[in-house]
Amino acid sequence: MITAASVLAAEENNPLVPHPYELVVGIFSFVVVMVVLGRILVPRLQQTLEERTQAIEGGLERAEQAQKEAQQVLDQYKAQQKAAAVEASNERRKAEEQGAQIIAEAKQKAQAEARKIVEDAKKQIEAERQQALQSLRAEIGAMSVELAGRVVGESLEDSARQSRVVDRFLEELESRARTQEQITS
Repeated sequence: MITAASVLAAEENNPLVPHPYELVVGIFSFVVVMVVLGRILVPRLQQTLEERTQAIEGGLERAEQAQKEAQQVLDQYKAQQKAAAVEASNERRKAEEQGAQIIAEAKQKAQAEARKIVEDAKKQIEAERQQALQSLRAEIGAMSVELAGRVVGESLEDSARQSRVVDRFLEELESRARTQEQITS
């Protein structure tokens, strides 16, 4: 009996079993906390989470958009760089062509000038040669007339006679010179 009474007494003071009024107050408090949490805090938490999600997604979209724009700018830059390289190559080719053309024109001018100088020199030489020949003819004529006059023993003062003698003498000299040139050639 003692055992049954001690079990009953132990049941009344059992710290593991709550008192009924504590259980009612606890359930009421739990419901109040759940209502406050469910109606006020949870929507605010969900709104904050949604805003963060949107901010992250918007940041990702902006990052993707920025990356696309950067890629477009890079593509444009590469296209401009390629176009500039092509243009530089064309300009370089044009400059080389112009340089070659200028050189060719300068060569042509130099050759034309050289031909003109040579022709002028030939003309001058020919003129000097003709002048020298005339001078020589006159001197040779005078000498030959004097020599012929001494050989023949008479004076050849008549100009027509002198001219015929000089011309005949010079023709003989020229024919000898031509014959000699043909032999040496």
